[in-house]
Amino acid sequence: MKRIVLTLLIALTANTLSATIGTVIKDTITNVPCRVYLPADVIQVDGEWKVDDVPVLYLQHGMWGDEHDWTVKGDLLHLLDSMQQLYGIQDRIIIMPDNCPHRPTSEEERANATSGYWEQHFHEFMAEVESRYPVSQKPAKRAIAGLSMGGYHTMRVSALLDGEFAYIGMFSPATMVHEVAHNYKLLWIAIGTEDFLYQSLQEYLKWLDEQSAPYTYYETGDGHVWPNWQDYLCRFLIAIEQ
Repeated sequence: MKRIVLTLLIALTANTLSATIGTVIKDTITNVPCRVYLPADVIQVDGEWKVDDVPVLYLQHGMWGDEHDWTVKGDLLHLLDSMQQLYGIQDRIIIMPDNCPHRPTSEEERANATSGYWEQHFHEFMAEVESRYPVSQKPAKRAIAGLSMGGYHTMRVSALLDGEFAYIGMFSPATMVHEVAHNYKLLWIAIGTEDFLYQSLQEYLKWLDEQSAPYTYYETGDGHVWPNWQDYLCRFLIAIEQ
């Protein structure tokens, strides 16, 4: 599937942030800069949303990234367009926050990212999202995922808010601590064999086995690179619907 998706991406125009499948807008939610993907049928008329209970994915970037990463570096709209054409994946609202807030200098970024602030305040962020957008408030329609440091945040948020997300995706995740939710439908984890986080993830997987925590693991070649993360997102979205 990876080669098919990337071939389609090359054929598509990459100079816009809107497409027939939907639109990406800017927002600030609980003082956190965000990009929000809205499917084409998620529209407002006279200030009222014409749909409700829309599935939602909270999609997070990695260390030294920001809320633009998935739409710019990950070419999200064209990735979704390809997935719609190939697999008819379900429309969902995608919330892409700057999940490493308080970024005064690069030296302080790592400490800020692992401080626990984002995880501890995620429930407030999610509540504000639900007050602004017609996203489902049912765990069965909620997913959370992220790459690298965003994978670390995904692990910690889903464990802290246990049972709030049916679908959890960790792409080349940092796993400095070992945590896992207990109530979920799918825990989907992927990494490349040349990734500098590969060995630490193997230790985390061993820990999951010791906890009898079910998960799906997918391994590729290459390292800590966007083609892998694009591939993982595609496979994660397909796995959600299986």
